[in-house]
Amino acid sequence: MLNISYNKLNRKVDITGYKSGQKVFHNRHYKHLNRFLLGFTLIGFFVLFLPWTQSVTGEGYLTTLTLDQRPQTIQSPIPGRIEKWFVREGDFVEKGDTILYISEIKNEYFDPKLVERTSDQIKAKAMSVVAYEEKVSALNNQIGALGRERGLKLEQAKNKLIQSKLKVVSDSIDLEAAKTNIGIARRQYDRTLQLQGEGLKAVTDVEEKRLKLQETQAKLISQENKLLASKNAIVNAELEINRVRAEYTDKISKAQSDMYTARSSQFDSKAQVTKLENEYTNYEMRSEMYYIRAPQNGYINKALQAGIGETFKEGDQLVGIMPAEYDMAVETFVTPLDLPLIHLGEKVRIQFDGWPAIVFSGWPNISYGTYGGEVVAIETFISKNGKYRVLLEPDPNDHPWPKDIRVGSGASTIALLEDVPIWYELWRQLNGFPPNYYQPEKAMAKSTRK
Repeated sequence: MLNISYNKLNRKVDITGYKSGQKVFHNRHYKHLNRFLLGFTLIGFFVLFLPWTQSVTGEGYLTTLTLDQRPQTIQSPIPGRIEKWFVREGDFVEKGDTILYISEIKNEYFDPKLVERTSDQIKAKAMSVVAYEEKVSALNNQIGALGRERGLKLEQAKNKLIQSKLKVVSDSIDLEAAKTNIGIARRQYDRTLQLQGEGLKAVTDVEEKRLKLQETQAKLISQENKLLASKNAIVNAELEINRVRAEYTDKISKAQSDMYTARSSQFDSKAQVTKLENEYTNYEMRSEMYYIRAPQNGYINKALQAGIGETFKEGDQLVGIMPAEYDMAVETFVTPLDLPLIHLGEKVRIQFDGWPAIVFSGWPNISYGTYGGEVVAIETFISKNGKYRVLLEPDPNDHPWPKDIRVGSGASTIALLEDVPIWYELWRQLNGFPPNYYQPEKAMAKSTRK
């Protein structure tokens, strides 16, 4: 009854006279209740002083320990069209096995003999390089021959110049002799003429001396002409030397110009050969890319591009592959408030999705169904979810992780911290304080050494 009426039934009717009232309304139930409350209080007070292990919880998922063991997608470095599949989803492939074959979609690579024709171009250009090398060699030989011929010609002209100079010296001596002879002839003529006037010489003697004087004068004039001709020969010899130098300088310069032109063409041909060899290597490697091969041993997860004749761009994901061998790890996330409490090498308890567990975060020894882990990496940059990433590996001193867990499944983590009384943990939780901050012994030893 709600007992909301003003007519109080318990005041008018005495129910203690009934058996039910006698069983309920007596003083003994207060005694039992007080004992129960006292015992519960003592037990609760005792429990408050039991040790409690502080912890930092996190949520994450299973991953692999090394980067090359994680699930990956296979992309094509070139655009193309799917022509043939060689695998199905779930197949096991070894490294280097062909997964699919693609064909070209760019018109500049449609030629099926592109590699062969590029090779022919390389050979032709290489022969052109050889021809230019021979031409350069021939021009070098021509330049050498012209140089030697110029040396001979200059030597010949210099010899002629020396001869002309010696001829001038000789003619100069002859001229001096002719001048001496004409002086003697003139004195003889004058003496004979004087003697003829005195009657001591005949007229014929005078005429003879006059004739000899005239001959001597004629020889003097002739010798002067020879001397002038010899000096003119010196000038002509010097002019010949200059002409030979100018002529062969022009010939050699022209040959050198032809040689440099041929050498420039040779270098240009070599550059074209190198460019063609580069294109040949690119075409050859591109033809190898028509076969998409497995980068490592693993299982084909899912075909991201399906069908025959479907086109795709370069870098598009074609198929996913999961490595066959991998070392499991857990990737968990903690809040920025708890990040300073996590250190490398710390022990962590892990609960995997699908594996039932009874977890007592404060009493890890009586938890059931959890597995041991150890911190191996702590990310120093915050993730998109506003938390920091921590990587865990299996604890070698704990029982091994289940064999049937798979990459990508969820996992809950509990990082074990300092042991405190339960009353302290309740007080911390009510006030919203973070767990006790502490450093491992190794870190404290390092800071002490510093």
